[in-house]
This record gives sequence, C-alpha cells and structure tokens, in this order.
Amino acid sequence: MAQSYIEYNAEVIALTNATVIDGTGGSLRKNQTLIVNNGLFQEFGENIQVPQNALVIDLKDKTIIPGIVGMHNHLHIPQFPNVGAEASKLYLASGVTTIQTCGAASPEHEIILAKKITQGELIGPEIIPSAPFITGAGGNPNMIIPRNEQHLRDTMQHWIKQGVEWFKVYRNTNPNDLRIIIDEAHKNKAKVRGHLCSITFEEATKLGIDGIEHGLNSTSDFRSNKSYGVCNGSTEYLDELVINSSAVKNLQQLMIDNQVFLTSTLAIYEASVPNRAFVDDRSLKIMSPYLQSQYDERRSSFDKETEDLTRENRLKRIMAFEYQYFKMGGLLCSGVDAGRHILPGFGDQRNYQLLVEAGFTAEEAIQVMTSNGAKALGRNDIGLIQVGKRADFVILNGDLKTNADVIERVETVFKKGIGYDPEKILNEMNGKFGID
Repeated sequence: MAQSYIEYNAEVIALTNATVIDGTGGSLRKNQTLIVNNGLFQEFGENIQVPQNALVIDLKDKTIIPGIVGMHNHLHIPQFPNVGAEASKLYLASGVTTIQTCGAASPEHEIILAKKITQGELIGPEIIPSAPFITGAGGNPNMIIPRNEQHLRDTMQHWIKQGVEWFKVYRNTNPNDLRIIIDEAHKNKAKVRGHLCSITFEEATKLGIDGIEHGLNSTSDFRSNKSYGVCNGSTEYLDELVINSSAVKNLQQLMIDNQVFLTSTLAIYEASVPNRAFVDDRSLKIMSPYLQSQYDERRSSFDKETEDLTRENRLKRIMAFEYQYFKMGGLLCSGVDAGRHILPGFGDQRNYQLLVEAGFTAEEAIQVMTSNGAKALGRNDIGLIQVGKRADFVILNGDLKTNADVIERVETVFKKGIGYDPEKILNEMNGKFGID
C-alpha cells in the first residue's frame, strides 16, 4: 500500500542547487549539494562530488527544510476519538515526519498505528504515542481521574509496559497527583507535559514537569482570585498583563532554568478569532460534510462578531509571550492541536506562518518546528539537515525566506531517505476527514 505513494526510493540521492534552512536557526545556505545514502545525510555543502550511482534531483528555486517535528499533534479531534489513519496521511503530506501525540483519546489505536507505520504497512510520520490524558475531580470523565496514589501509579505502569514514554496532564489535575505522576514517569525514563489550569506554570515547573502547552492563554499564574489546586479565577490578565514585565520574565526564566519546554499552538487559537477564523479551500475539500457544516455554523456566528477584536488582541499577546520565551533562551516547540477547521499537517504549516507574523525569522520558525522538537524529545537523529542525521526533509517549491506561503507548497516529503508524493496522498483524502 505504501509503495503507491513513493516518488523516490534510491540508495544514493544527490540534491543539487538547493536553498537549505537546516533547522539550527542559522542563516539559510544557497546553492548547496546534499548526498543522501541509505536514509542518512552523508554530505552537505558546496562543491560536493556527486557519486556516479546517485539519483540526481535538481532543486533550483526550491527550499529544503528538515521534516517537521510536531509536538502537540493529536490523532483525535473533538467528537472523533480516533482519526489516526487519516491524520497520519495528512501529517506526512504536509511535511510532518515525526509527531508526539500529546495525550491520547484512543491510546491502543495509537500504539498499533505507530507500529504499522514503522513496519511500512501504512504511511505517516514516526508516531511517538501517549498514554490517556490524566485529569482530576471535575474533569473530563473520559480521561483518567486518579482514585488514589496506587491507582495512579498502577495505571501509569500499565502504559509504560506497553512502551509509552509520554504522559499528559489536563486542566483539573490535583497538584499532589502531578507530583506522583512526575515521580513515576521520571523513575521510568518517561516524560510529563501539561495543559494546565488548576496548577500554575510556576508550581508545575517546581514539581519537575518537562513541558507545558499553549503558553499565555493557559498561564493561570496570573488569574485573579484563583484557589490553590483549582481551575478557577478570572482571566483579565489575558487583556491586561504586560508581557515584558518582570513578573512574566521571572516566570519564564524559572521555566528556562528548569529546562521546561513550551509548545506553541497558534493555529488552533487563531481558529477562535472571529476576523481570522476562515477555512482555506484545500482544508474544505478534505473535511467531511459534517465538519464542513460545523464550520459553516461557526462562521455564521463569527460574522456577527468581526468588529470585536478581543481575541485578535489576545492572539498578538500570546505571540509576544512565545517570542519573548524563545529570545530569552527557552526551548519553544510547535504543534497543531487539530480541531475546528484546523487539520493535521495543514495546521502545522499555518503555525509557521503565524510564527513569522509573531516576529520570528524564517530560520528561527523552522528551528522551533524541527530541531527544538527533537531536543524536547531527547532525539539527536532527527530535526536537522546535518551529516549523520536521518534524512527526514521537505522540498518546498519556492523561496521560503521571502514568502511564508511557500510552506504550503510541498513538492516531496522524505522520511528515512524515501520520498513521498504529497499530491498522490491528498488526492485520496477528499471529504474523508471527520467521518465516523
């Protein structure tokens, strides 16, 4: 099945005349030659001798970036607990070659799908699966709500024994439960990340959490009248907090000092901004009739609110919070958090455009979306275009540095040195995303 999507599959490939953004954050390089041998980058630079047995691909007027490492890339969306097969195709076709699913609605399906992709039975990114979400009293009943410490540790061990190394805590998690979760995870070389509310960023950081999701809009540290361990209080800070204040910078510095990564999910927040929440034609084609009708209902409501710039201004402040974290030296990653009309893969691309809008250079935005994710995962084999790394990369048709929309012009996606044709993948997806 996977064979039908493959465009290039040669032992040695030479990519010539390429403009390369390598994922380090350093300046792009033009007129580069890259040699891929047995799925790894073997040589990279100017004046490289092309092996006689190489398949040569001329990349004049094209940009190469590392495969995107999606760090908040679910295999579910609201009302659909398992869209893994379809989402995996969309991720790969969009240039996403590795994902951490950041909480699972169907964890058994995630584990099976990850194995099938690894074995070559199905196409998709490398999937790093998650355990089910963990929350607390008053939280979503479909998530794990710990009954006591033993129940919590036993539940975590169940997933650890199945090879899961990532746990996600949700908005109503009890602080003492988070302490136990982090302890059990770290004892077993697993990691913990959180969409927080009941627990502040400061509290979670001091407890030893590895990663925090969404940024400013989840920073309950600044809620007024918030009770300890409870997801309550008011959110005026979203409109009033001074982003470059000492209070914000001190919090961010604490996170940086404790090596907490922050995951940006700008595209899904933008989907709630009335004067921005418009679907593009390619997404509309792939959405099921049901998802299309949902979008039409939301859009009808939004059309009455386009002059209300509250959420537009909040988006700008969320951007500023993330840009400041990055510039202070924090490890900022990115992920789509698919939902509404924001589709897997397409939303990752939109994140790039929004990072550029937030002030990141093309090179910095690609760093956030590639090598920073690899660092958060503890992986040194992906995320960079560099000799010895795995040949996961994306060929884009155009100059990404001068035109952020080029991120959508995916010509070929290489994973482990094999090139996949995104057009063939997407042509089969029309109307299929979001079907029971």
